[in-house]
Amino acid sequence: MINVDLIKWNSDGLVPVIVQEVDGRVLMLAYANREALEKTIATGWMHYWSRSRQKLWRKGETSGHTQHLISLHLDCDQDVVLARVEQTGPACHTGAPTCFGDLAPDVVQELWRVFADRARTPKADSYVNLLLSDERRLRQKIGEEGVEVALAQSNEELVRESADLVFHLCVLLFARGLQWSEVLAELARRRR
Repeated sequence: MINVDLIKWNSDGLVPVIVQEVDGRVLMLAYANREALEKTIATGWMHYWSRSRQKLWRKGETSGHTQHLISLHLDCDQDVVLARVEQTGPACHTGAPTCFGDLAPDVVQELWRVFADRARTPKADSYVNLLLSDERRLRQKIGEEGVEVALAQSNEELVRESADLVFHLCVLLFARGLQWSEVLAELARRRR
């Protein structure tokens, strides 16, 4: 944990707090005063200072979307705090998993770009186009890949087969006009 006496507070007695899920996703930015950080350290639950309401608040006190503290870190200039947390439910007041929109891993975003390109300009030898043109075949492939995941013996085989399953699932989501972030949001919603 950090020593709050080392923090260089701004002129309002606040410090920005970057909040990061333990999986590495940046969830939000908030501000804390000394009391908020001391309560966070004492209770293990994230507390902040609301600049608009001018009061202390505990994340999730009304929504239930709490942040369990894992660790606090002070940056090299001692004027920004990094809070690593376990988030329950979405972090953003809008219901999004993060306050920064869709933060799906870059590889997933790249898949969606490829899918969109193939949908706009089909290619005769494209596996993605083959899957996009036949949802029945795509669903069958997802079933086959699911069985292969279940039967995988080694860790390496499990990783390979899981990647195949996720790829085909992503194609189906894209074909239905859905985003990977919707799956992540549903998983976050279930963590309550």
